[in-house]
Amino acid sequence: MTKTEVATAGKGEAGAKGTDEAVINEALRLIDGGLLDLMHRELVSTDEVSDLLLDVRMLLTAAELASGSKPAAGASVGA
Repeated sequence: MTKTEVATAGKGEAGAKGTDEAVINEALRLIDGGLLDLMHRELVSTDEVSDLLLDVRMLLTAAELASGSKPAAGASVGA
């Protein structure tokens, strides 16, 4: 079981709040780690930035699907 699956395993209102906080904390950890890695470089490829953004999106989407809520309206990939 992954950290995301463990974080999204809770049930009920209190469990959902804790789940939301756990998912947000995991997303922030992922963002902070990615930024720390990219901060010390002069040039960053768009592939690396896209990978980081997709990882965060996948984490948040997996939590949303596990909680049974509908995806946010208007949330599209690419513009």
